[in-house]
Amino acid sequence: MQEKIEKLRSLKLLFVEDEQDLLDIISGALVKLKANFLTANNGVEALERLEENSDIDAVITDINMPYMNGLEMIKNMKERGLDIPIIVMSAHTETEYLEKAKEFGVDEYILKPFDFIKFIDLITSMEIK
Repeated sequence: MQEKIEKLRSLKLLFVEDEQDLLDIISGALVKLKANFLTANNGVEALERLEENSDIDAVITDINMPYMNGLEMIKNMKERGLDIPIIVMSAHTETEYLEKAKEFGVDEYILKPFDFIKFIDLITSMEIK
C-alpha cells in the first residue's frame, strides 16, 4: 500500500463534487496522505481550475452538479483538447449517465458511496503521466 500512496502523491488531482460533506471527507483523507489535489464544486469551477493549472494529471468528478454537470464539463474538456484521464464518481442509479460518460471518453468510474481504498487502487493502476 505504501507504494500506491507514493504514486498517489506524485499526481496532481482535481476532485469535482458539489456535496460539501463528501468533498470534506475526501479532502481530509488526501491531506492526511499528503496528496497534491485541488477541488471544485461544479463543472464551471473545474474548468477554471484546469485553465489555471495545466499540470493536473487526472480529474475525478461527480455527474449531477449545479451550474454545469459532469457530462457537460467532460464534453467541454474534450472540445478544448484537454486529454486528461477522467474518473466519474456515480451512484448506482445513474447508469444512463455512465454510458454517456463512456461515449465522451471517460477512463474509469467509481461507485458511491466513495471507497477510498478502491479509489487508491484505481488511480494507481491507471496509466497516468
